[in-house]
Formats: sequence, C-alpha cells, structure tokens
Amino acid sequence: MKLPLAFTEKMKKLLGDEYNQFISTYENDHYKGIRINTIKISVEEFLKITSFLLKPIPWAKEGFYYIDDEIQDRPGKHPHYHCGLYYIQEPSAMIPVEVLNPKPGDKVLDISAAPGGKSTQIGARLKGEGILVANDISPKRTKALVKNIEIFGIKNSIVTNEEPKKLALKFEEYFDKILVDAPCSGEGMFRRDPKATKSWSEFSVDECRNMQREILQWIPKLLKSGGSLVYSTCTFSPEENEGTIDWFLKEFPEFEIQPIEGIEGIDSGKPEWIGANSEISKAGRAWPHKINGEGHFVALLRKKGNLQAKPFKSFSLNKDDIEEYSKFEEENLKVDFKDRLHKVGNRLYVIPHDLPELTGINVVNTGLYMGEILKNRFEPSQALAMALKKEDVTNYVDISSDSIEAIKYLKGETLLLDGEKGWKLVCIDGYPVGWGKQIQGSLKNYYRSQWRML
Repeated sequence: MKLPLAFTEKMKKLLGDEYNQFISTYENDHYKGIRINTIKISVEEFLKITSFLLKPIPWAKEGFYYIDDEIQDRPGKHPHYHCGLYYIQEPSAMIPVEVLNPKPGDKVLDISAAPGGKSTQIGARLKGEGILVANDISPKRTKALVKNIEIFGIKNSIVTNEEPKKLALKFEEYFDKILVDAPCSGEGMFRRDPKATKSWSEFSVDECRNMQREILQWIPKLLKSGGSLVYSTCTFSPEENEGTIDWFLKEFPEFEIQPIEGIEGIDSGKPEWIGANSEISKAGRAWPHKINGEGHFVALLRKKGNLQAKPFKSFSLNKDDIEEYSKFEEENLKVDFKDRLHKVGNRLYVIPHDLPELTGINVVNTGLYMGEILKNRFEPSQALAMALKKEDVTNYVDISSDSIEAIKYLKGETLLLDGEKGWKLVCIDGYPVGWGKQIQGSLKNYYRSQWRML
C-alpha cells in the first residue's frame, strides 16, 4: 500500500533499526477479530456452536482472530451476529478495556464511545451490575452506538450526546473508571483502512492534540479519588501519546501513571521521543511488527486517594399510566421490570440503579428501551428482545441458523408458522433476535427495519 512520505520519514527517524521490520508489515493484510458477548453466551458454548475458524487473542479471553475464508460465512452476515453473540473488532482495539479492567458494580464512563466496540466490551464485563455511560459528541455516530449497545443486550447503560464539560456538571466525581479513547491522527489504522491516510493528511497533530486536551481537562471532575483512567489512541504519534500524557500529569498532579500488566507483546511508552517524564515509559505501545494486531497506545492512570461515593441527586422515576405495559408483562414475561420503569412521553425505559438527575443533558437512550405505550396496547422494542433470554418469556419460537426461515426473518419477511395468537420472542439457535406476533397461521415480523439483512 502507498503510505504518505511524511509518515514513513517520521517513522524511520523514530524507529531506527526497527523501521524495516515495522514497514514490512504493510505488505500483509491486517488481522481480523471477533469478541464473544459473555452476557449472552459463554466462550466455551460459542466455540461449540460456531463454524468460524478461530484462534485465541492472547490479551482478551473473549477475543479471537478469525480467518476470512470465502467458503465459510462471514461474521457480519451470520445470524449469530444479529443475535448479538459477538462483536467484530480489530484485535488491538480490545487492549484498552482489558487495561481498564471494569468489574461488576463499577460506574464506568466511555467518553468517546461511538461506534461502541469498547462500550460493549465494558458492558459485558459489568455483567448487568453498576452503570455504563456511553457518550459521544457526534449525534450521527451515537446512532451506531445505540444499536451496538442494544444488540449486545446491555441493560445497565445510558447513551449521551454531550460535551465533556456538560457531563462534568451532572457526574461530578461519580465514576470509578473512565475510558478516553481519544480522537487522533489514526496512523495505527493505515493497514486496516487505507482511507485513513487521507484524513491523516487533512488533520494536523496540533489539531488532534488540542481535541485530546479538551476532553482530558474534564476527567478530574468526573472521576472519583482512587479511580482509574485509561487513555488510548490508535496512532504512533508521540505528540498525541506520551506528549498528551505528559501535559495531563503536569496539569493534574493528583494523577499518577500505573504500569500495564498482562498484555502479551506490548512495548513500553517512549517518553524520550518527546522529552516527556520518564515515568511515562509505564504506558504501552502496540506495534504491528511485535503483536498480531494494529497500532495502539494505552496509558493507565490513577487519581490519588481512596475510592468513595460522593452524594448526588437521584434520578426521579415517572411511572404514570403504564397499565398497558403491565398487561403485556403479565401475559408475556417471566421477569419483573416494574421496580425501575420510567416513562418519557409514550416510551418506556428501565433505568439503572444509582443514576443521577440528568436535566439539561442530551440523553439519547435513558437505560434499556422497553417499548412504546400506544392506545390500548404496548408494543415491545427490539432492545427489549435483545436483553431477554428465551427462559424469560412465556412464548417463543426457535429456528435454526441454517434454515431459510432465519434468513427470511432477518430480511423482515413474514414466517408461515402455526401457534397461539400473541407476541412471541423469536430465537435463532436458542438466542433471541427479535419479536414476532402470531396471527392465525403466520408470524408477523417485528424485526427492526433498520437492522434487516439486505
């Protein structure tokens, strides 16, 4: 592939004797990966049912390289993808969340979250406990973010579309852990996406560095004392990596950098390239000539002090006029969501516990979207279907991923099936994928139109 001359000259100067080894990686294809959604299925069970040719990714126990074989189904086309059993993700992109190490019960912010790869990884690690706030400043990009969170069946999340400054007003010292996967010049993605070389030429290092600092300056207000921050980029630029961390540590001395452990093949940070604090060698660099993945930088920082919760005004629930939903739940569900229900207009949500009051914040998705209360009926959402298990409903239909019915359903077609009248959770190989409504000898298709296979 053709690389910008300014880029190759820069890398030659930085890498010295390693340059030839580094540049030779651009003669090869990039590595492709999937990450199993352990909210829905265990790694062991997925390996039993999949036909993909997989090899474990060393730094992510849920991650696997896949062979892009024309003979087998491509992961993005397989019905299991539509069931939310995995996320297609570049292998190195799994490193930042591994370093962040979110645990059940944590309150976690992914501040530049779209399209949602790292948010879904965090959500799976939380196992339904704690809160994930997934934010992105781009209204357009939040649409993909919402879809990926919904398809993964993550119940304990909200999606916001805000500037960090406004988030800091509502979430002051609220989060245990924060991920800043920062906008950057994208040099590490050149092999995966050759078009990235064009944007590299259009955006200067200074522009990227300013965007990174604009985000990072609000992190101290958002993070609890004793909390963890992971800063990551997909660029090799020392100005955007070690240089940005050096600036942050000088501006906010209450933070200290921590060593990165458990990531096989990761190299140390290079503070000497930018005249930065030698402690920043504790950061990590993923190089395509040293690991089977693309270029990444990751730094783990801790805010000094002990973790402690700061009082906040709790989110106020509105449960007015949800009778039609109550009827639906009694007839169709074996699980009870009434404790955390919140109505916005005609839309009904399940709100995570311990959420602060959010007036004035642009919230795209206020928790798990359950569905819409219409005249004399409740219509369940695609998000609710994806958050359930077949054991959670009174009626479901299960079709094989190998069947023509699975493809028909995913294309939005009506299925010719007999059964009792009413709502049914449609499953593929036992894993929910959407809703259908039984009417005489057919199942009316309620699979979300925007998600359908072409």
